Amino acid sequence: MVTDSASDIPPAVARDLDITVVPCNVHFGERTYRDGIDLTSEEFFVKLVSSPVMPTTSQPSVGVFQETYRRLAKETNQIISINLPAKLSATLNSARLAAQSLPEVEIAIVDSTQVCMAQGWLVIIAARAARQGMGLADIVALVEDTIPRLRLIAFLDTLEYLQKGGRIGKASALLGTLLKVKPLIQVLNGEALPMGNVRTKQKALQRLVEIVGDLGPLEEVAVMHANAPATAQQLVEMLAPIYPPDRILIGQVGAILGTHAGPGAVGVACVVRG
Repeated sequence: MVTDSASDIPPAVARDLDITVVPCNVHFGERTYRDGIDLTSEEFFVKLVSSPVMPTTSQPSVGVFQETYRRLAKETNQIISINLPAKLSATLNSARLAAQSLPEVEIAIVDSTQVCMAQGWLVIIAARAARQGMGLADIVALVEDTIPRLRLIAFLDTLEYLQKGGRIGKASALLGTLLKVKPLIQVLNGEALPMGNVRTKQKALQRLVEIVGDLGPLEEVAVMHANAPATAQQLVEMLAPIYPPDRILIGQVGAILGTHAGPGAVGVACVVRG
């Protein structure tokens, strides 16, 4: 099972399920880092706040995907690669070109349509199915069935980074009150869409819980944060009436989403029960 680092799957989970994570690239000026390898999430947020230049991100090269697939092909003849949506990044194209250059290996390339752990849940679900012995075609069908049930909802401490990164999308409607509110957004097909404004962090958390509760029964839940572990833990506890806290995965977003969300963001990535 292969994905890119934008999936923000906690490293321990990836190791346990034999998920290979291909690092995206993070650029601070002329310096380039491999997300999660040369630059940890914690290090990234320190640099994000202190750096005089806004970071940019880029997709892994075709060659990096080729190397990954070749290495895995020594152990298996079937590979599934679930990546950032084509609408958002050239990562999927890199993966597809790499797969096309290795016709001797059966490689399924899947557009996740999502980011962060909304993408990560697809990879985890696919990896669990593979471990249970499910074949490639059936796993791809399972993933495609899951995609419409993914949700990623978050509040941002500021829209500053989303604006600077050029991912503001329809959330631009919120810019008039940039410094006065905690905007709530959802990510849908790689675009940030507004879900309303609230005045305080506590009200943002309460609204998040209401939105998640209205989704109906949930199969999987992750609470993700951008260098805000205490707020994430508070959200987990507030979600207790909706979903068992001991089953909620808690993780920190990496540089790919963090570049646009900025520090302090907290969100819920979940799979609605089918």
